[in-house]
Amino acid sequence: MKIALIQSALFWENPTANRNYFEEKINTLTEKVDLIVLPEMFTSGFTMNPAAVAETMDGETITWLKILAKSKKCAITGSLIVIENNAFYNRMVFVFPTGVVQSYDKKHLFSLAGEDKVYVPGTEKVIIDYLGWKICPLICYDLRFPVFSRNVENYDLLLYVASWPKPRINAWDILIKARSVENMCYTIGVNRIGLDNANFEYVGHSQVVDFLGNYILEPQEKEAVFIIELDKEKMLETRKKLNFLGDRDHFEIKEL
Repeated sequence: MKIALIQSALFWENPTANRNYFEEKINTLTEKVDLIVLPEMFTSGFTMNPAAVAETMDGETITWLKILAKSKKCAITGSLIVIENNAFYNRMVFVFPTGVVQSYDKKHLFSLAGEDKVYVPGTEKVIIDYLGWKICPLICYDLRFPVFSRNVENYDLLLYVASWPKPRINAWDILIKARSVENMCYTIGVNRIGLDNANFEYVGHSQVVDFLGNYILEPQEKEAVFIIELDKEKMLETRKKLNFLGDRDHFEIKEL
């Protein structure tokens, strides 16, 4: 599977400007890709003012994503702020080339920034089937919680979109490698760059790591579109040979 990662700065609480920017970047692609990955809250930046930018699942951004996915004949994913039943969600959407949409609501809300005070957490892990790949979509702070991401579904690709700031970027690098190794899967992390409205700095470090913890794409700090290709058969052969997942613990997650 060929995947494009778009690492960029974001226009603060300006969905129109962000959509225009990402469409321009997507239109620069000169080769066919199967999936395009955008950062966390790609229409707004990591805002705690969701009422200013929240959209419905029938809103402008979802409509735009469907049109783009169909025209480019590829899937597109990233997270945005969605309002549903008078509640706000940090929702990662996966838009298929057909226009079908699957979604995952961020489970682990970032309490240090007060995200848990204004957004409703998700409750379900989601596995997406696409082109013969099983993909587990997760968002930013979820990276710190390995139990929830544990590969009990035999997924092939762990996918994180993020607004992970510079002061803790070392943890981002370490944990993406850890998730790859412990789950014997490919892991992609797409983070933003630049300053947000609160002067928090982001340095990207978007990256791709294989099932043994080796870099396919080393952490990147520049604004760019990075294209990589993943080999599922190579991963399955390694899993079969080493069988580490066969020795994993069996457990059940229960809400308190």
